Amino acid sequence: MLCCVALTATAQPPARRQAETQKTTQAKTPQGSAYRDFPTAPSMPTDASWRRDLYLSLDLMKDKNAVLYYPTTPQDGRMNLFTHLFKLLLQGKIKAYDYKLDGNEDFSEKNRVGVKELMDRYHIFYESRGEQVRVNDADLPSDEVKLFYIKVSRYYDQHTASFRTAVSALCPVLKRGDDDFGGTDSQYPMFWVKYSDVAPYLGKLMLMGSNLNNAALISADDFFNTEAYEGDIYKTANLQDRILSNYCHDEAQLSKEQKRISKEMADFQDRVYGRDSVAMAKAAAEKAAADSIAAANVKEKKTTTRRTATTGRRQSSTTVKTKTSKPKSTKSSGSSKNAGLSVRRQRH
Repeated sequence: MLCCVALTATAQPPARRQAETQKTTQAKTPQGSAYRDFPTAPSMPTDASWRRDLYLSLDLMKDKNAVLYYPTTPQDGRMNLFTHLFKLLLQGKIKAYDYKLDGNEDFSEKNRVGVKELMDRYHIFYESRGEQVRVNDADLPSDEVKLFYIKVSRYYDQHTASFRTAVSALCPVLKRGDDDFGGTDSQYPMFWVKYSDVAPYLGKLMLMGSNLNNAALISADDFFNTEAYEGDIYKTANLQDRILSNYCHDEAQLSKEQKRISKEMADFQDRVYGRDSVAMAKAAAEKAAADSIAAANVKEKKTTTRRTATTGRRQSSTTVKTKTSKPKSTKSSGSSKNAGLSVRRQRH
């Protein structure tokens, strides 16, 4: 029996044996992240000793967030984040929750919103046959979703003595209006989705991770877990339930408040871990060097200004002396004329 098996194996052509070996290897080796049916980041513990909830605005036109926007139309098996989420909604794999006027997420069943209601509300063309709904890729407003709201929680896990950031909710935002005519687009937050519901599917959504190396791919789940995005704080969980624009009246004040909140969290982490003396000494030395350079520049500028002022005064005094010397020449010429006249009178 063993001899028959050996003869059968050796009787196969080399090309066929190589193809079967390659096929078996590919079947055993996971391709990309297609095998990941679970989120990779640890869930936030319910008994975290410290937590700060933040709402961020992700502008997809920025370079760091552009991987969530392109391609606007699915091509070559690739799609952007909004298209992926909407297809999951159409397939009934995830749930959408209505966006309230106060901006807070509500994942209760009474706040759940249906797909047909969303498409009617935002004028998305679709075809329906009973319970089945069909939407063409070209009819999805993927190119108009240029913004995402996300809720993140910065927390301290006392079990592992580490600071972590967890994303808990996503909200695509439509931007529509008269921007083509010189106006400003209006923003329409569409719906909230719970990140824990979509995380297993985001692990399968592969994004281009680099413009220089197109073979470098990153999953959407890893993109959020590694904080590869760039977002601006527009709200924090607070007792008054206010957003930053309620008490920041201009862009400068808003930017200052965002920096203050970020510094608060960094200072809290420093107080927990303790400051690195070496890093602090290096930062102090760099600051001292920068201050000395700035002081030298200011001193040089003042010296140049004084030299210019002194040169100007010298030039003005020279001009005055030149002007005062002219009348003397005039008087001398006048006296010569008078002398000539006296000579003529003598001749008469």
